[in-house]
Amino acid sequence: MEHSALVLIELGAVFFALGALGRLASRFGMSPIPLYLLGGLAFGQGGLLPLGDIGQFTSIASEIGVVLLLLLLGLEYSAAELVTGMKRSWTAGLVDIVLNAAPGAAVALLLGWGPVGALVMGGVTYISSSGIIAKVLGDLGRLGNRETPVVLSILVFEDLVMALYLPILTAVLGGISFLGGLQAVGISLAVITVVLVVALRYGRYVSAVVDSADREVFLLKVFGAALLVAGVASAMQVSAAVGAFLLGIAISGSTAENATRLLEPLRDLFAAIFFVVFGLNTDPRSIPPVLVWAIVLAVVTTLTKVGTGWWAARRQGIALLGRARAGAALVARGEFSIIIAGLAVAAGAVEGELAALATAYVLLMAILGPTAARVVEPIARALRPIRSRALPSGVSP
Repeated sequence: MEHSALVLIELGAVFFALGALGRLASRFGMSPIPLYLLGGLAFGQGGLLPLGDIGQFTSIASEIGVVLLLLLLGLEYSAAELVTGMKRSWTAGLVDIVLNAAPGAAVALLLGWGPVGALVMGGVTYISSSGIIAKVLGDLGRLGNRETPVVLSILVFEDLVMALYLPILTAVLGGISFLGGLQAVGISLAVITVVLVVALRYGRYVSAVVDSADREVFLLKVFGAALLVAGVASAMQVSAAVGAFLLGIAISGSTAENATRLLEPLRDLFAAIFFVVFGLNTDPRSIPPVLVWAIVLAVVTTLTKVGTGWWAARRQGIALLGRARAGAALVARGEFSIIIAGLAVAAGAVEGELAALATAYVLLMAILGPTAARVVEPIARALRPIRSRALPSGVSP
């Protein structure tokens, strides 16, 4: 069989399988990310049906997937919302970093993966999945709840932290010196500051450059701008993902809304490939040795995320049920955790077991997160009578 024919057959099989997995996930009301990762494990080396001829396509497609994931994430926020979110949630954001990055870093050190492994795993366990959380809140009809702005402000803070963390991680993984690392952080801070200022004052001009009444022209301009900015950002050692995120912030108003609707199918397609590629690069036989650690991290970081949301909501005067919902909403991890682990694995600067641990962890958390968000309210309501009976007379629960 000709090489091109074999590649088309394998790609067709992969895309069809992804469609089937996505439909299965939607029927159970869960994120498709865990199933995409499992699909990658099945198609990769050591899996049930290894594929060997689509590496070149899937490699560049997965990079485009990261760019589109971050671009659409940036399109969800305006510069003003980012600034407001930072002011409102910086204390909760700091608590979030300490509580949720520490477990991953500690496990990496215990496993002997050194400071670089600790930096990577700290990021993997810290960052919540904005995509999964936004979908779950929408599905449950909680976007208008009083605690939802608290959840969103913490997610905004996390995204801004990622804009600083990714350049640092890229510098460390690339073996850049301490001075070079400081330079990368300085460039990142300067770029973020400039983009925020431009977006606040001149966002309408940026939107006008990419906007068009013709859908085809609009798609080409937005998609091309995203890849161009991502490439320039990568050349400046700021991270292609951060570049795409900042471009999304700079595009505002109706242009951002139209771009989101137009790019969502592309984002879903290439993001699915990204998750599959990560699974392809992970040998499923390497997961059982780290599965216990993945479960430990899942339990600990579920509790720490719930604690973070509870504390942040309490500071805003939200009642007990709202605090519980805020904490449970933050549990899910997904795309960013895999992006961080993927960068580390691609750089060859960490142990191969780290990819296995990250995969197993995200599989667990992408399932636990939506489940926790759905069951927390019935559980809290069931426990309310018990709590009321336990309180002294005259004390309100």
